Amino acid sequence: MKLGRLSSGALLMLLWVVDVQAQGLRDALSDRRSARSAAQLGAELLADLPYGTHARQRLDVYRPLQAKSAPILLMVHGGAWSKGDKRMGRVVENKLARWLPQGYLFVSVNYRLIPDAMPIQQAEDIAQALSYVQQHARQWGGDPQRVVLLGHSAGAHLVSLLSADDAIAKRYAAQPWLGTVALDSAAFDVDSIMRGKHYRLYDQAFGAEPKYWRIASPYWRLQPVGVPLLAVCSSRREEACRQAEGFAERGHSMGRQVEVLPLALSHGEINGQLGEPGAYTDAVESFFNRIGATAKP
Repeated sequence: MKLGRLSSGALLMLLWVVDVQAQGLRDALSDRRSARSAAQLGAELLADLPYGTHARQRLDVYRPLQAKSAPILLMVHGGAWSKGDKRMGRVVENKLARWLPQGYLFVSVNYRLIPDAMPIQQAEDIAQALSYVQQHARQWGGDPQRVVLLGHSAGAHLVSLLSADDAIAKRYAAQPWLGTVALDSAAFDVDSIMRGKHYRLYDQAFGAEPKYWRIASPYWRLQPVGVPLLAVCSSRREEACRQAEGFAERGHSMGRQVEVLPLALSHGEINGQLGEPGAYTDAVESFFNRIGATAKP
């Protein structure tokens, strides 16, 4: 049958099949590249492990071959709550190169995106992923009691939300983790963002209901007891550091351990350069050491 004679419905179906096949090929190539990268670092990739039933509820585990009771870094990608992927170069590359040779396990997580899930549901996905990681950590050579959450941009908002109020994590039977590193979130106080001039992407994520703005705000969800948090912020984005400082001030008033690390890096560089040798990575590693997430020799 010639393509020109296909009905519009048949053509759409054909295009869909081709797209699915192409995506399958892209996924296979991504698997191979990621597995090769892990092997070069003396590790193996456990790819696309399901922590839920949705296609996006998958995580990758990069484990050193000799891992034993290793601390675990659990990374959450960004993307305005509506895009992004656990294998993007800036999400994993330098972090793997830095911390796999030191003996850390590295876990990179996907989660449901808008419109399938809004930010609160996405935070629940991360809680579910955390619980899954803790339940399976020992079989990978990891220590379920020594997990550190990391997230960039929208992912930083999600891990900050879990850390502000661990009730979300507890609903999924997640156990306490050691601490959290939020990489350049400008959304600690969603309520204040939505009441002022803001980017359109925030309307897509948080809607028009003030009650939702509050429950989606780490600032307003913050409880007196919780894990230490390091908020890295770009001094090139005034709002990002202002939000981080405001969150830290509120945390300190409650006795919470919240640190702010301003850096003269762009939003993307804060994600991509973490793991590169230098003062920035050293500062994050110092935080790991203070909370007990040092890899054993």
